[in-house]
Amino acid sequence: MKLTISLTLLIGVAATFAHEGHGDESQMPLDYVRFPYQAQYPGDDTVVTADSIFSGITTFAKLPWVQCLGKNKVEAFDIAFIGAPFDTGTSYRPGARFGPAGIRAGSRRLTLYGGYNVPLEVNPFFSGLKIVDCGDIPVTPYDNHHAIQQIENGHRELLHRGPFSPLGNDSITGEPLVPISKDGKHHPRVITLGGDHTIVLPILRSIYTAYGAISVIHFDSHLDTWKPKVFGGAPSSQAAINHGTYFYWASQEGLIKNGSSIASHGAIRTTLSGPTDYENDDNSGFQRIEAREIDTIGQCSLPGLMYAHSLGSDQVGTDGIIKKIREVVGDKPVYLSIDIDSIDPAFAPATGTPETGGWSTRELRTILRGLDGLHIVSADLVEVAPAYDTNAELTTMAAADVLFEVLSVMAKTPLGKVKN
Repeated sequence: MKLTISLTLLIGVAATFAHEGHGDESQMPLDYVRFPYQAQYPGDDTVVTADSIFSGITTFAKLPWVQCLGKNKVEAFDIAFIGAPFDTGTSYRPGARFGPAGIRAGSRRLTLYGGYNVPLEVNPFFSGLKIVDCGDIPVTPYDNHHAIQQIENGHRELLHRGPFSPLGNDSITGEPLVPISKDGKHHPRVITLGGDHTIVLPILRSIYTAYGAISVIHFDSHLDTWKPKVFGGAPSSQAAINHGTYFYWASQEGLIKNGSSIASHGAIRTTLSGPTDYENDDNSGFQRIEAREIDTIGQCSLPGLMYAHSLGSDQVGTDGIIKKIREVVGDKPVYLSIDIDSIDPAFAPATGTPETGGWSTRELRTILRGLDGLHIVSADLVEVAPAYDTNAELTTMAAADVLFEVLSVMAKTPLGKVKN
């Protein structure tokens, strides 16, 4: 009797749904999504709702989840987000292994209003590129040597997959574009969600297989070029590789273009073991922009007067920072690495090694938008440790917004050039 009543109610609901003009929608396959980034009321193509940001599994900005390292190993894409949940190379506060999940949670509302980036005049989600979330690289928490190899292998597998979209033609000359990679192939982009900063060493090893020695833009409050005997003590060969020494090793291995990397280290404000740390940083191929320079770059102070000097940058604040970065990197292929601690802990407290006196979220986002037009081949955002965040998700939200700027810059500039 109860079964008969239930079936009758079910038939009645279905009939009502069809009567309201939704009959065709109810026949769609279960996995069909007409509007993958914006939920809309069934049968109404004009009303955008926020329903979708609270439903389903949490991917970055509600992007399609593709098991790129699993059953979808042959699926092509143009830009992929991948997590590297590794934090056993950290020196102070652990917890960045939960960073990928936290950043994804902070990104849920990125497409709430559609995803159009007003300052950059682009909607990366509707740019014609295939952008996916590949989940996380399986990383062991027990063996750093093996974990670092896992990260390199996972990143390399994605980097060497054929992209979904062709390079196309130059927007000005109409000439066909050719790849800028050293191996002559067109590669997709990979954005890695950390994880502590140690993950950049295996990523740069992966990047090297396609682009050779790469220019690097590095936003961080710390140098991360310390010699192992200074940072970590190096009691073993594995302990020598950590989130303060990975750039030292990258330089030693020839993964970085000396003289064309800029560690806008870019919000540098840490204490040092001594002035020799800067000498080692110079030898590693980096130039520095201290966090405090945002207030003084391009200016010279005299009693009662501030003016732009003629020997250096004639731009100040974020414009001066942007100009200095672009002058060093130029139009070369570049890898972008962002430590969330480049932002002041007042805006992003949930990080492993917080340093006061940093940039605001607004300043970092402005500087990233100033990289528009650069050939950013891949990027990462690291050191987000959600356990230290506020209930308002300040850090994970800031991390997601920073990556939204990076994604927007990538979407506007293909990784190609006109053949000479």
